[in-house]
Amino acid sequence: MKFFKIACISLFVFTAISVKAQLQIPSGISGDFQFDGQTYKADSLIGAPEVPEKFLSNGYLTLLYTNGNFNCGLRYESYANVLQGYDPRFRGSGIKYRFAEFNKDDLTVTAGSFYEQFGSGMILRTYVDYGLGYDNFFDGVRVKYAFKGIYLKGLVAKQRFFFEDPRGLVRGFDGEMHLNEMFKNFESKKTQIIIGGSFVSKYQKDSDPKLKLPENVAAGAGRINIIRGGLNVYAEYAQKINDPSYTNTYIYKNGQALYTTIGYTTKGLGINLATKYTDNMDYRSDRNATGNVQFINFLPPISKQYTYRMLTLYPYATQPNGEMGFMGEIYYTIKPGSKLGGKYGTFLSLNSSYMTSIKKDSTDDCNCYTAPFFVPGDNVYYNDIGFEISRKINKKWKVAADAVYILYNQAIIEGHPDSGTVYSMTFIGDVTYQMTKSKSIRMELQHLSANRDRGNWAFALLEFSVSPHWTLSAYDEYNYGNANPDRRFHYPAASLAYVKGTTRLSVGYAKQRAGLLCVGGVCRYVPASNGVTFGITSSF
Repeated sequence: MKFFKIACISLFVFTAISVKAQLQIPSGISGDFQFDGQTYKADSLIGAPEVPEKFLSNGYLTLLYTNGNFNCGLRYESYANVLQGYDPRFRGSGIKYRFAEFNKDDLTVTAGSFYEQFGSGMILRTYVDYGLGYDNFFDGVRVKYAFKGIYLKGLVAKQRFFFEDPRGLVRGFDGEMHLNEMFKNFESKKTQIIIGGSFVSKYQKDSDPKLKLPENVAAGAGRINIIRGGLNVYAEYAQKINDPSYTNTYIYKNGQALYTTIGYTTKGLGINLATKYTDNMDYRSDRNATGNVQFINFLPPISKQYTYRMLTLYPYATQPNGEMGFMGEIYYTIKPGSKLGGKYGTFLSLNSSYMTSIKKDSTDDCNCYTAPFFVPGDNVYYNDIGFEISRKINKKWKVAADAVYILYNQAIIEGHPDSGTVYSMTFIGDVTYQMTKSKSIRMELQHLSANRDRGNWAFALLEFSVSPHWTLSAYDEYNYGNANPDRRFHYPAASLAYVKGTTRLSVGYAKQRAGLLCVGGVCRYVPASNGVTFGITSSF
C-alpha cells in the first residue's frame, strides 16, 4: 500500500509540473477543500467545557485525476485537534483515502478506498459526511460489470478505523436486472421493472474467552422497483443471521428489516408514503464497536428531515435494534393566476410520521426474545405532524409559515432513562423582502413550546444578502421557558459569508446549545460551546 500511495502522489506531482506556462490546473485534475475551525471559551452557565488547545480544526483536501479510462484520487485529512463533538479518535493527520480505478468496456475495477451502496443500503452502504464526523469507507478491491440490462458488483475490503489499520473483513455481491433493457418485448413498455438482490458477509475472529461467537456473519436482501409515469414503488426486505455484539448485548438472534416507499407526482401534486420495520439490524464489521463506527449498513429514515432551528431540538435517530414506522407526505401547488394561488401560485405541504417499538416476547434461551414480524410494540418513539404554506406575493415579497407537532421519546432516542417523553409544538414564520435585484433581507421568527426537558424557546433571525457574494446573518435562541429560572439563557450567534465562484469563506460567533445533530437518522452529540468559527470550502 505504501508503494501505491507514493505512485498516486507522484502522478499528481508529475501532472502538475507539466502545466504549460501559466499556473493553471490541468484539465484532468479536480478536487475540493474544506476547513472548519473554532475557538473555545469555557462557559459554565451553558455547560461549555474548558478546551486546553483553545482552537480546534478539521481540514480535508481531495484530489482526483482522470485520464481516459483511468482515474485515481486521494484525500488528506488534518484534525488539529478534532473539533468538539466529533470522535476524539480522529486526532491526527494523514492520507487514509486513496484509490485507483480503471474502466474498460463494461468493466470497472477499483483498488484502494471506495464508497459503495447495495439497494437502499439496508445491508451495505458506506459514505462520508463531514458535518456528522461519519466516514466508513471500504479499503480493498471492487469490481463492477454491466451487460444487457444486468448490473453486477462485487467487493472484498476492510473498513476505515480512524487513522489506524482498517478493521473487519467484508465481502459482498450485488446484482440488479433492468427487465426493460434485457428483453426487447419490454423496451417500449411504459412500466419499468428493476429487480435486485444482495449478499454480504463479514469476518471477525472470535477472541472472547466466555462466549462462542460466530466469526462469519451473513446478510441478504431482495428488492424490486416499479416505475410508471409519475408512480414509483420500491420495496426491499433484508435478513441477517445471529450477530452477537455490544449494541445488542451479545444475543444470538437473527435480524430482519423491511423498507417500502410509494411516490406519485403529477403537475402540482406529489404524494409520498413509506413504511419501515427493523429488528436487530445493527450490522458492523467490529462487533465491539459503539457510536457511529464500523457500520456496514444504513437504515433509511422515513421521518422528515427538518432544517429550521427550533425543529432541530428534537430530531429522530434511527433505532436499529428495533423500530417500526409509517410516513406520509402530500404537497400541492395551487395554480398560479387563480384566486387562491395568487399570481405566482401557493405551495402547501402536509406530512406526518409515526415510529414505535416492535413487539418483543421474552424467552428463557440465549435469543432473549422473539419478535413477530411487522407487529408494533407499546412504546411510541416519535410522532410528527407538520403543515407548511409558502407564497410569493409579488416581485418583492415572499412568505412562508410552518406549524409542527412533535412527540419525542427522549428516554429512548437519547438514552436517558429518566427523561420521559417530550411533547412540543412549533410555529415558524419566514419572510423575504427583495430590496433590489441583488439585495434581499430575510427574517425568521420561531417559537417552540414543550411540556418538559428545557421548556419553551423563542428564536429570531435576520439575514441580509448581496447576491452573489455576501450574506450577513444574526440570530438569538432564548430558552425563556426553562423550569429552572437560573438556566433561562440566550444563545446568540452571528456570521458573515463571502462566496466567489465555487469558493465560500465564513466567519462567525456563537453560543451553541448542547444537543443532537442528525442527518438521515444518523446523529452525533454536539456539546455546548462558546467561540468564534471559521469555514472555507472550495472546489476546482
